[in-house]
This record gives sequence, structure tokens and C-alpha cells, in this order.
Amino acid sequence: MRVRPAQPGDRDRWTDFVQRSNNGTVFHLPDFLDYHPEGRFRNRHLLVEGGKKLLAVVPGAVSERDGATWFRSYPGASYGGPVLADETGLRDTGKVVDALLDYCREQGWAGVEMTLPPQVYFRRPHNYLDFSLIKRGFEYRKRELTAVIDLSRLGEELDLAFRSSARRGVRKARKNDLHVEENEDFSLFYPILESNLQDRHGVSPTHTREELELLRKLLGGERVRQFITRDPEGRVMAGMVMFHCNPRVTLAFYISHDSEFQKLRPVNLVYREVLNWARQRGYHYLDLGTFTLDMTVNYGLCRFKESFTARGVFRDTLQGTL
Repeated sequence: MRVRPAQPGDRDRWTDFVQRSNNGTVFHLPDFLDYHPEGRFRNRHLLVEGGKKLLAVVPGAVSERDGATWFRSYPGASYGGPVLADETGLRDTGKVVDALLDYCREQGWAGVEMTLPPQVYFRRPHNYLDFSLIKRGFEYRKRELTAVIDLSRLGEELDLAFRSSARRGVRKARKNDLHVEENEDFSLFYPILESNLQDRHGVSPTHTREELELLRKLLGGERVRQFITRDPEGRVMAGMVMFHCNPRVTLAFYISHDSEFQKLRPVNLVYREVLNWARQRGYHYLDLGTFTLDMTVNYGLCRFKESFTARGVFRDTLQGTL
């Protein structure tokens, strides 16, 4: 088993492996990683091979931390860590981890950090990666909770699964003739998102509008979708930007609303309609994103997402010194 840097000629093989893997996501694909401008990260994408067989893909970059160089998988993506083939068992998972850590030591790197996809992203869920890392001295740097809706458990009467507060919000939005539509024009929703994040948290969206457009161009329109809530006059009041992570999970990467129209409950309606869209598309889970930050809970956001049947699952970041 050997580890080597990925080369331009590996691109198709890398992409095919991620798409057939047990735990690969859109964030592991070279097409997604390409949206970062040259020089933003010091990329060190790695392939783990056994003979001529590809055993794992590990997107990554190196950065300075506490005066030393660390390998991080991946600083510019929601999820990282080794992508494993569907048939990989515990013994081979441990061998992949050993090979990766040996390679990092040979490079003189001081440590490794990675954020693994939650269990719902796995074709066949297991904790072999977590186990192998912790057995080799890794620790949890943080354990965030991301709000996941199990679409298979909602039943045919969709609205009956929601809490009464969620149902009332949907009814109020419809009573005011609000409707949800899919629309490719990011300029309609992005100003609301930008203003909301700045007012509430003093931050900007992770992606600029131009980067979102580039991502859709790189990944294709099927993998980056936008839904917006409008009133009868055409005003945009709320929206969601959805990422197709893999055939099992769609992720609401951005959710926001115009606070001026909050009383009309436009965000309730977009939640309801996107949830139904995700079911019809055959996804198993809808990930509504985290409601914790550095393990501090936003209970208001937690309750709202729970009102649509979401429950928190771990999104773990592990770290280990070498």
C-alpha cells in the first residue's frame, strides 16, 4: 500500500472512485475543489493505492498551526477525510489510515485534522474511520450537530409529521398566496442571504455570488439548485440553495429570509416545499445544516429545524499529532 500526490491525469479515476464509494460526497470531487482560486490553499490531494488498485482518495491541503505544518482534509469543504470503497472493512480501513499517517510523517507534518461526513452520507454506515483514528491517538476537536430529516420515515401525509408550529407557518404562508419556485438566478436570493448573515452574525456567506455561479458551472445544474419564496407581487422573501452531496443526501447549504416579511412565514413554506422535492427526487435524507457552532447550541434554530422532524447527528472533526 502506498500514498502519492494526485496528478492531473488522475482526475477521471478520482471522480469515478468517489461516485462509486461508500462515503464520498460532492465535497470530495475535483470539480468542487476547482472553484477555489489558485493560491487560496496549499493543496496536497492524496491517493492511496494497493498495487494498481485505488483504495482511498484524501483531498487535502497543508496550513500553519501553532508554528507547525498540519495536513487538513479539507479546509475549503464541509466534509473531508478518506473516501473508501464500499467493500472496505475494518482491517483495510486501519491500513489506509496507517499509510496516510506514515506519509504525513515522512513529509515532516506535525499533525492531521479532518471533518468526516456524518453517518447518513454513507452507503453502508459504519464507524471504522473514527475507530481507526481514535485507536491511533486522534481526539475530537469538536462534535457539531447537523439537522437531518429522514425522508423515508415521514409517510404519505407529509404535513402530519410536522409540529403544529411548522404547520401553522405553512398555512399562513399559503393564506397570503406565497409560493415556492426553483430559479437559477442567484441575484434574486443572494442579497437577502448576505444581508441576513451580516445583520445576525456579522459575517459574509461562505461563497460569493460569483463562486456559487462557478460551482454550478463546474458541478452542473443538477448538483446546485436554488428555491425561492415569492409573494403575488413577485418579491423574493426567502430561499434555499441545495447541494447534491451524493445519491443519498441533499444539503441545504444556505437558508435565509428577509426579516421584513418574517411574519408571513416564507421560510416555513420553502422548508416544506424543498422537503417534498427532496422526497420526490429519491433522496434518503435532507441535511438542513448545523445548529451548533463550536458546540454552542442555537436553541431557537434547533427548535425550528426540529419542528420539521429534523434531528441532530454528529458532524465530527478529529485531530491527531504525529
